[in-house]
Amino acid sequence: MVLHTEKRPVKVANCSGYHGDPAFEMYRQATLGDVDFITGDYLAEVNLANNAQAWRNGEHPGYEPTAWDGLQQTIDVIAQKRIRVVINGGALDPKALALKVETLVSEKKLNLRVAYLSGDDLYPTLGPNMPTTKDELRHLDSANTSTAPADLTYAFLNNGGNPVPMISAHAYLGARGIVEGLRRGADIVICGRVADASPVIAAAWFWHGWCETDYDELAGSLIAGHLIECSAYVTGGNFADFDNYDLDSLVEPGFPIAEIARDGTCVISKHPGTDGFINVDTVRCQFLYELQEIRTSTAMSALISPTYMLRRLGTIGMCSVDEAAAFLKSVLISGIRGSPPPPTTKCAIFYQGGYEAQLLLNATGYGTPKKWDLLEKQLRHFIPADIMNDLETLEFQRVGVTAENPRSQLDSTTYLRVLSTSRKQSAVISVAKAMGNISLKHFSGFHASLDMRTAIPRPFLAYYPAIVSQSGINETINFIDGPNKISSFGTGHPARYEELGTRDTYDPKDPQTYTCDTKQIRLGDIALGRSGDKGGNLNVGFFPKSPCHWPWLQDYMTKDRMRQLIGTDWDDSFFIERVEFPHIHAVHFVVYGILGRGVSSSTRLDGFGKGFLDYVRDKFVEVPVDIFQN
Repeated sequence: MVLHTEKRPVKVANCSGYHGDPAFEMYRQATLGDVDFITGDYLAEVNLANNAQAWRNGEHPGYEPTAWDGLQQTIDVIAQKRIRVVINGGALDPKALALKVETLVSEKKLNLRVAYLSGDDLYPTLGPNMPTTKDELRHLDSANTSTAPADLTYAFLNNGGNPVPMISAHAYLGARGIVEGLRRGADIVICGRVADASPVIAAAWFWHGWCETDYDELAGSLIAGHLIECSAYVTGGNFADFDNYDLDSLVEPGFPIAEIARDGTCVISKHPGTDGFINVDTVRCQFLYELQEIRTSTAMSALISPTYMLRRLGTIGMCSVDEAAAFLKSVLISGIRGSPPPPTTKCAIFYQGGYEAQLLLNATGYGTPKKWDLLEKQLRHFIPADIMNDLETLEFQRVGVTAENPRSQLDSTTYLRVLSTSRKQSAVISVAKAMGNISLKHFSGFHASLDMRTAIPRPFLAYYPAIVSQSGINETINFIDGPNKISSFGTGHPARYEELGTRDTYDPKDPQTYTCDTKQIRLGDIALGRSGDKGGNLNVGFFPKSPCHWPWLQDYMTKDRMRQLIGTDWDDSFFIERVEFPHIHAVHFVVYGILGRGVSSSTRLDGFGKGFLDYVRDKFVEVPVDIFQN
């Protein structure tokens, strides 16, 4: 067994944050400088489900093509520079990709050992159909008694007693199986659905020879993995303050590198000469992105991982190092504390949700609100009552507002998104038929896109996030040791688990009172941040552009304030959590239920919550003038 106990930091370069990232980024990360590991995250929650049925029917290879392409381009450099590779591009069939890589290695006569991780695919155990009761498979948020599930969370129970086919079920694995593979000599480890940060955690765990009870060090590597797993999201992509930088530098940002020290601290950087930039603000934005759950036993926050749990994130610190010209090349992360893993892990389940369709209809200018009022009344009138009972969803979403004194017709045009879903295709078709019945009875100036393909019902996948016991997962590392020979090793389970505590949520304890005059500005003029999704829940975090504005932002951004800022999108079935990260001057919210069922079955136009932050930052807020005197 290979043990690695280098004292210097391990240098881990990320080459992918999604299957759409170009394959050549793996080659760039391997050749533009020296790195010890290349990791890649190719999976979003819906990736696996989109191809699962075709894969089981023998119509899809199961793995992500960009992962294979990247390995083909880079394999010679990997062998020459002795770079270890850990990626989740194996997706549905890590074995299939590992076999292709082994064949490539053999053809080139390279000295590389290939392994793949299995155990995440729980479809054989949980499928082929969805549960028939709520208790058979617990929802991810079921332990949170403060939240109420979205209306269609358990839609699979409403099928007249008929079974609802499950498409896929994948548990989120941690890092221990990858570490076992590295310790047994693997140079390339192909994974399926491991947690996004698991490859980076495993790289540092193996490199420094940590024990599984080195919770603080492991927690630090989890943060490192979280910061770099979304590729350019920490080097200028999806950056709230992008408009204050040279746009040419953001056309093709370089991908990030985490240098993780033996004590778990890390420095986030990128290869010299690549575009984009890294500074404390880009790192804070990515840190606040898609924090899944906030549970603590003290007044700090926790980011949950199937490998272990982070506690006391309120102690996290960031500072810039290696300042050059206008940009800070790297950022040091410290102050992370950890604890044992929870006994459960997330399992992303997709099932046949039925059929969906949307109508995209346009209105221009004068009297637009009344036009949409009339059209909604007409559609509801022409849809038969029995059909209305079969529709799970019928939403009329008004998108955009007309410009005042418009300069062009496009400035004056908005559209209505009529979204319908049902387990019956005929019910969704009836919505389009009702539109036909309106015919020339429409409002003044009605028009629509020439492309009406979206009005044709199509099957869609519904999402159900569950929790499963970690002790019931049979995680295995498998080595390809020659033609038709695979050596497999069980990776066991953690020696100790720690139950998740009650989710923490609090407002400022001693808010400051301002008695001076105020002025109205956009929130985005004073605050940055990031938003995203975890299933049906939306996460959003804020921090001030200037440190002297933190006391005001900390006091201003309360749970009630967030409800106000959500505006008419707020529903009383939602629930808000709020925590603070005082050392990085950030406040973070989770809005439970606002994205409905989430992922592929969210009915919101911004179904992944990516635009929510800038919606809120565009709102006018009253700010005390005194805070600008500092």
